[in-house]
Amino acid sequence: MKETTLIQVPPRLTVLEAVEFRKTCHELCQAETPPSKIIFDFSHTTFMDSSGLGALVSNFKITKEQGIELVLRDVRPQVMAVLSLTGLNEVLPIEQSAIAQQPAKSTNQNEIVPPPTHPSIYSWIKRSLDVVGAIVGLGITAILFIPIAIAIKLDSQGPILFGQIRCGWMGKKFRMWKFRSMCVNAEQMKSQVQNQLAGPLFKNDNDPRITKVGRFLRKTSLDEIPQFWNVLIGEMSLVGTRPPTPDEVEKYDVPEWQRLDVKPGMTGEWQVNGRSQIRNFEDVIRLDLKYQQNWSLMYDLKLIIKTIFIVFNRNSGAY
Repeated sequence: MKETTLIQVPPRLTVLEAVEFRKTCHELCQAETPPSKIIFDFSHTTFMDSSGLGALVSNFKITKEQGIELVLRDVRPQVMAVLSLTGLNEVLPIEQSAIAQQPAKSTNQNEIVPPPTHPSIYSWIKRSLDVVGAIVGLGITAILFIPIAIAIKLDSQGPILFGQIRCGWMGKKFRMWKFRSMCVNAEQMKSQVQNQLAGPLFKNDNDPRITKVGRFLRKTSLDEIPQFWNVLIGEMSLVGTRPPTPDEVEKYDVPEWQRLDVKPGMTGEWQVNGRSQIRNFEDVIRLDLKYQQNWSLMYDLKLIIKTIFIVFNRNSGAY
């Protein structure tokens, strides 16, 4: 083995640079004489989006598999803020020197603001729409809570609400809430249910884990309304991309991490374009990227209106 190899990380680590970054590291690790140690020099890197994060995670995995020591050197505050979102700053070995301590844009001396991966992230208009919509939605949830709770309890044993860990903006994990629509041991039974979708997604049209009340809740999308709480506290948005589970993200290639450049939404392109009829993960990615490219306040309002019509259209096939 060679002793040490240093890789200079580019100033901006977005999708094109991230793909090359991952390729370079993987080729080194799989070479006939791989190094015993690889150093990623982040001293010039001031911007990293979710694709860069995905490449870094992929590189960390392969170096660990190959028994190669990995070190991140001189991580600038802007990049450190991104790593902190997912806790990677606690997992990856980081060596700092004076060059990495230069000040970055922040709201105060102790808080470094992660880079704006998409214009929607720091849009106060979008956030205002989310807060107003969430307050209205939680009011509706409060009215419907008692009859839904009674129906769930009469139908099957278990809690009324179901919280599942999902990945939000830049892969940050959060607990997404729903009215429980499955039996209590649904997660343990998942391996016994056939997946009818291609890629990381999971779905079965006749999933035996879904309860009778659960089928009604899903058909009417009432199971989703507790997520207004996730929107209110800023973990989700009214409109965005579908929040993936951590095991889905584990299977992502670098370009697919782009879907995490925006906050996940209660609704979005996937939901209004017939989500139950979409069977290919590439189509989900295409719709997520379409949302990012076309985003505007009016576009969000358009998707919200479409969602309302779809919810009341039993033949839409979206839910």
